[in-house]
Formats: sequence, structure tokens, C-alpha cells
Amino acid sequence: MKNLKNALLLKQLYLLKQLGYSYTSVSTFQEDEPDLTLPNSLEKLKKQALECHLCDLSKSRTKVVFGEGNTEADIMFVGEAPGATEDSSGKPFIGRSGELLTKMIENVLLIPRSEVYLSNIVKCRPRDNAEPTATEAHTCHPYLVKQIALIKPKIVVALGATAYHYLSGDDSAISKVRGSLYKQQGYTLVPTYHPSYLLRNPSAKKEVFEDLKMIRGLM
Repeated sequence: MKNLKNALLLKQLYLLKQLGYSYTSVSTFQEDEPDLTLPNSLEKLKKQALECHLCDLSKSRTKVVFGEGNTEADIMFVGEAPGATEDSSGKPFIGRSGELLTKMIENVLLIPRSEVYLSNIVKCRPRDNAEPTATEAHTCHPYLVKQIALIKPKIVVALGATAYHYLSGDDSAISKVRGSLYKQQGYTLVPTYHPSYLLRNPSAKKEVFEDLKMIRGLM
């Protein structure tokens, strides 16, 4: 970037010399500083996320999966990352794990899925459904933090260890912390198993059932 500025300044000086100037007090080329603040509306935040190319996931994604649901929800569910189905549709939790999550919400919390808000730690699908790298997660983190700040949920449910880690900064195993309550800035964080884990380990459904019953009590 410094070389570019010098080249532009040199070009300007040569042009002035050709015009007959022998001396000038021309000011150094100034580049506008980028605006790094995030918008204060979900609609504008989503638009910015849809145009995001800050990490390598943008090179392989089909669609950005920003999140959806009630923008004034009391409960927000945060997963790890979009899967193949979500990547092709641009909507979160619509594959098999999404169907299970919908049943969990409607049958245990006794509210329609449309009353909660759903999102992920990263907004683009990692290659081969891999766990997001620390760089990818931290690059995308400001979008999620801003989503939470704008929606103002009372409860954020972290689905799985990755979601819990990046929301809390704690590396503890999800089996050790699930069902616990953690007071965050403005909301209560509740970690539990991810629906995709339940598809592979159906016996853990009873533990998630207890976690959701506790959340229903908080409601």
C-alpha cells in the first residue's frame, strides 16, 4: 500500500513538471480510512454479511447463511456452521439436524420455531463440513455479536462445543457444561448438545430434553 501511495505521488509530480512547474507544495496522497463499524440494523448487517469476503470460506460457499427467525426473540439458538443443505438454500437448520431442532423447540419449549432466532458461529459452510478454524470463527465473530446485540435475547442456547467455546471463551467439553447457566452481558448462555450429535447419539436426547425443560422454566 505504501508503494502505491508513492507511485501516485510520483505520477502527480511528473505531471506537474510537464506542465512547467519547477516547485510545488503538493500534499501527500491520502487514502480514505475504511469504515469498520457494523450497521445498527439487522437488515443492513445481513446485507454486509452477504457481501463479506474477509475469510477463505467466501471462496467456496454457495450462499451466506446469515440467520433467521423472530428479530425480537427471547431465545436465540447458535450452532457451529451451515451444512450442505443450508449452504445451497441460505437458510439455517433446514437439514436433518434442523428438523430435529424444530421438533425440540415445538415439542419441549412449546413455541413455534418462528418465535426463536437461529444463527451460527460462522455464516459460510466450511469445506467438507469441517469445524471452523479459529481464524474463520474470529473473523465472523463480530457479525454474531452484533446480531445478539440487536436482537437482545434473554437466553442464548449454544448448540455444541464450538458454539459454546466462541460464545464463552471456555474450552470445557460440552458434556461437562451442558445444562449449566452462564450469565453473559445482557443474556443467559445455556450450552447443550448439537442436534447433529443427537442424530449420531440418540441416547443423549434425554439430556437435551432436560436442558430444554430448564429453559422453558426460565421463560
